[in-house]
Amino acid sequence: MQSNSTLRHVILTIALAFAPAPAFAIDAVLLPRNLSPWGMFLGADIVVKIVMVGLAIASLVTWTVWLAKTIELRRKSSLALQRTRALEGNMTLADASARTGDARDAVAQLIQSCAREAELSGGIVDDGLQERVALRLERVEAAMSRQIARGTGVLATIGAVAPFVGLFGTVWGIMNSFIGISESHTTSLAVVAPGIAEALLATALGLVAAIPAVVIYNHLVRGIANYRALLGDASAQLMLLVSRQRDHGHFRLARAAE
Repeated sequence: MQSNSTLRHVILTIALAFAPAPAFAIDAVLLPRNLSPWGMFLGADIVVKIVMVGLAIASLVTWTVWLAKTIELRRKSSLALQRTRALEGNMTLADASARTGDARDAVAQLIQSCAREAELSGGIVDDGLQERVALRLERVEAAMSRQIARGTGVLATIGAVAPFVGLFGTVWGIMNSFIGISESHTTSLAVVAPGIAEALLATALGLVAAIPAVVIYNHLVRGIANYRALLGDASAQLMLLVSRQRDHGHFRLARAAE
């Protein structure tokens, strides 16, 4: 009886020794230990690496444009509001031009352009002068609007393109995963998982670059629209100033900016 029990135990031990290990156990041994974002980047294919680096640079550009344009908008909007409020006071075009001096901000250029047209008109105030002043102000407003909006177009480009660049990295990573399956002749998770992880990381970086770019672009567009509204208010105040001087029957020429 004891010999039979011993024989069964030996047979069972041999069977277990030659039995295939569970798939998850093999995968756990073969899977790379470092599946952190940096580890996946280092282990990624060269094409996927290029995609990731490009998306990281795009994200850096997005935040740089946000910081620079936010500072610029706040500074210029504050100065435009200050000069527009000054125009609401009791002053002539000559006084407004003298206060701006050689300043190059948007409202100062509106005032100087208006004064220049008054000087070229020889002090004759009529409907023609007001039309010419209005045309000058429109041109200055358009130029200042283009200047303040410079650099924001790249945000729209990043927001539109980054998801597709990330998708390209995803497709490339999955393709490499299938190639690995074909070459190893196995469907083991250890072969498939790294490539899929790299692919998903590329997708995540695409979204990280695109989502802030779209949000920041919309925020800056609203800020630029408010700035344009301030310039429109300044132009309206200048037109009112010219109209008041015409009604009063006198018009002093202002020193125009070069």
